[in-house]
Amino acid sequence: MSVLAPQPTGTAPVHPTDPLTVAELAAVVAVVRASGVGPNTRFWGATIDEEHARTAAAGDPRRVEVVWLDPDAGSAGRDLIELSATGGALIGRTPLGVRNPGMTSEEARTAAAACRADPAFRAALARRGITDLSLVMIDPESIGGFEPPQYAGRRLTWGSVWLKTSPDDNGYARPVQGVVPIIDMVTMTVLEVEEHGVVEVETESGDYTGAGLTPRADLRPLDIVQPEGPSFTVAGHEIRWQNWTVRIGFTHREGLVLHDLTYAGRPVVRRASLNEMYVPYFDTSATQYRKNFFDWGEYGGGPLTNSLELGCDCLGVIHYFDVAVLGGDGVPRLLPNAICLHEEDNGIAWKHHDGRRGTTQVRRARRLVISTFVTVANYDYGFYWSLHQDGSLDLEIKMTGILSATGIAEGTDPAYGRRVSPRVSVPNHQHHFAVRLDMAVDGPRNRLVEVSAEPETDPALDPYGNAVRTVLTPIRSEADAARSADPSRAVHWRVQSADRRNRNGEPTAYRLLIDGTARLPVRPDSVCARRAPFVGRRLWATAHDPARRFVAGEYPNQAEPGADGVHVWQREDRPLDGAELVLWATVGAHHFPRPEDWPVMPVARTGLRLEPDGFFDRNPALDLPAPGRPSTEDDAPCH
Repeated sequence: MSVLAPQPTGTAPVHPTDPLTVAELAAVVAVVRASGVGPNTRFWGATIDEEHARTAAAGDPRRVEVVWLDPDAGSAGRDLIELSATGGALIGRTPLGVRNPGMTSEEARTAAAACRADPAFRAALARRGITDLSLVMIDPESIGGFEPPQYAGRRLTWGSVWLKTSPDDNGYARPVQGVVPIIDMVTMTVLEVEEHGVVEVETESGDYTGAGLTPRADLRPLDIVQPEGPSFTVAGHEIRWQNWTVRIGFTHREGLVLHDLTYAGRPVVRRASLNEMYVPYFDTSATQYRKNFFDWGEYGGGPLTNSLELGCDCLGVIHYFDVAVLGGDGVPRLLPNAICLHEEDNGIAWKHHDGRRGTTQVRRARRLVISTFVTVANYDYGFYWSLHQDGSLDLEIKMTGILSATGIAEGTDPAYGRRVSPRVSVPNHQHHFAVRLDMAVDGPRNRLVEVSAEPETDPALDPYGNAVRTVLTPIRSEADAARSADPSRAVHWRVQSADRRNRNGEPTAYRLLIDGTARLPVRPDSVCARRAPFVGRRLWATAHDPARRFVAGEYPNQAEPGADGVHVWQREDRPLDGAELVLWATVGAHHFPRPEDWPVMPVARTGLRLEPDGFFDRNPALDLPAPGRPSTEDDAPCH
């Protein structure tokens, strides 16, 4: 178990897409503050202008977008700032409404403090026997399409309330049902406190540390040793490994971004990211029905990224990348060990035993894993991008942490969830992960084709009834590019080069396979369905447009449900044949809660995969070396 040096963060960026540094973030904030905004101005993220970076050269001035909110003036804006060696300059400003920027952790803490100080909130808790406000947790939540009409136009949040038994306790085990503060996020004042009846708070412990349990004593050491070091190399933010090259990026909203993925010098993907996460809950109770969140668009995945620890989050010979993030107070900070890079054994790459000759050929596989972990209040999400020696690429999403629960009366049978302790129920809910893939298979001009398995319909051609065709359905324009999954027909999608063919005369291509195919099981007129139409399909495709960056729209916080997003862009019906294709794949996971998920949830997994489909003429992993036997007496290859 060892670690390589992290990427130095204090040095100047060497590539236009490199993540912003602490010094650059400080320069951006200084430009905004000098532009005439008020002293209490808040910030919701600063991000590289990637469209400018696509054509910029190393050393050119960098352009940065920063979103700010001035509560004293009741105004907000998005500024474009150009950074150079001598500082920064404001070169553009777009006014925004105060409801547009997402919520920062600093705003959430201030809103929680406002609740604790509010007499009506304190009185509501006192009616439930709660007087020690230091043990009360308030999670300010995005109001998500449920703005009370009497507060129309305000920047709002509502609070879900929890009670600890001690400062170190797991408060999420004890929801305070029936108390909902509504907070103005500009003035940081409690507008009202809803009360919906008194439900006794759970008394059972929610401790998940294992305290009081006897740890298992039969686990022996498992060491990962690479005595000659790893097989990858890192130069700045560029990684090279087993024919792959990739660059590491990082944004406030999406967190980890992969740029310019190539295999053996051939482009595959220009950009890959977890673009949005939508989490709807399916419970009608007064303190649950509002719960539906765009975790990236309303909070931002970058600042919520964890610092990873060797031997805990990552195991083996590790290279870490530090990143810089901007706080809502305008203070940049360094987030050490935010991105983990390592190699893993990945089982058998290919094998064949020839029984006639009595010989076996086997090759073992490795994968290169680029990972990060993000915590959004109670839930923890791991995102693991893996590059494989056969040219494939996959994203594994790990879901863990603590479930968002609701308080119930003891003996109650919850209609829309599952009891996990005597007075606690967890509602049925879903996680929809929107993955943005800017494709570049053998170059920028690509085509999209849907592939399915269909029975032969002509009996004359199929006398035995077992003929199945591979049916290719070209997706020629955006209006046709909202696609559904159908595992019964093996539906998947192929991204083809518009310019290059393999030796069989077929377009070189990659195929996309999606594991999680859960769809939103709610009425079409519901807030959930109207806010997130993109989750109704597994795949959308658009032609690249620098103004269309986020599947749910640029500013989903308190936006008019369905007013922006990929379903709206689709109406323009731009051609996709030979376009710079952007795929918006939605990985959907439905969570039926179970007692074993409490008080902390074992990891659940879902994801997607890109694999070559005619990109190569033969198996590209034929050149893997034969493995040796793990024996001091016989190091001969496994033949």
